[in-house]
Amino acid sequence: MQDWRSYDDVAELYERVHAPRFIEPARDLLTMAEIGSGARVLDVGTGTGVAAEAARESGATAVGIDPSLGMLRIAVRARPGTPFVAAEAIDLPFRDATFDVVIANFVLAHFTKPKTALYDLLRVTRTGGRVALSSWADAPDAFTNAWLELVYDVVPREMIEPSVADAIPNHERFRRRDAVEETLRDAGLAHVRTEPASYEWRYTRDDFVDGLEVWATGRFVRQMLGEAGWAS
Repeated sequence: MQDWRSYDDVAELYERVHAPRFIEPARDLLTMAEIGSGARVLDVGTGTGVAAEAARESGATAVGIDPSLGMLRIAVRARPGTPFVAAEAIDLPFRDATFDVVIANFVLAHFTKPKTALYDLLRVTRTGGRVALSSWADAPDAFTNAWLELVYDVVPREMIEPSVADAIPNHERFRRRDAVEETLRDAGLAHVRTEPASYEWRYTRDDFVDGLEVWATGRFVRQMLGEAGWAS
């Protein structure tokens, strides 16, 4: 059985619903990292390659890595000019000091051991280079609350919440700006700067509902219920 924590089965949905929206924070992250023409950039947790493509658009050379082969298949198809590699953040297949900039767009919360993962990100970054990361600081909203009420009617909350925490172990922690800053300093970064940013994304009803399937709760519940139960 496919591991529900993998994004393999939802890669097409991710590309259609979420990738067009994630390009905006990806570009802002690249701007903050001051990526210039000719810079060597590594995009960790690239998904379908949105941030890596944005780096190339800025004149950099970029490589995207992700553990999900399903996501990478879409990345190769949608962004054929960008090289992609199947790899884990805690074991990057690159030599020391390979990149000028390492970015990770909404990936930090997925690291089970952030300090270990950041160590390898720093290892492949040249002296004087930069590491740029973004993290969700989302607040509850009426639409997501309505979705969760439906979910908890069919799968108990006490079953869902620990499972989702296993897939995104540091989501709650890294919603806090001070926790992000502290973690980066503990990993050995000497100069840490954070900036809050707000984004408003509009969805059709169908896209919003489809997009919920991509996130950890949706993936877990779909596997628990099976295809017939999920459709119902």
